[in-house]
Amino acid sequence: MNDISELIKKKKIIRDPRNSYEYQAYGNKLAEDLSDQAHRALYIRMAKNEDRNLMEMARIYVTSQEKATTKGKLFMWKMKQLKDAKKESANKLNNPQK
Repeated sequence: MNDISELIKKKKIIRDPRNSYEYQAYGNKLAEDLSDQAHRALYIRMAKNEDRNLMEMARIYVTSQEKATTKGKLFMWKMKQLKDAKKESANKLNNPQK
């Protein structure tokens, strides 16, 4: 039976020094997926504070768009659209029409 440290050494897994927490790793990965390294801190902050399901739906939408030139802007637009839809559906549940 092998030790976990031996397996890690064999796989040559290197820890990213930028990531101490999971949300940091997600924000960095998102910045890479969107080709927007300049706004890496924004994506990390969003990963910490925003609903991860909405972020993942927006990421999937953006990465499926082949002709998108500014993926960061498209991601932010889709996030706003999803958040507005979520807020609207919550309002409908709280205030049903008679």
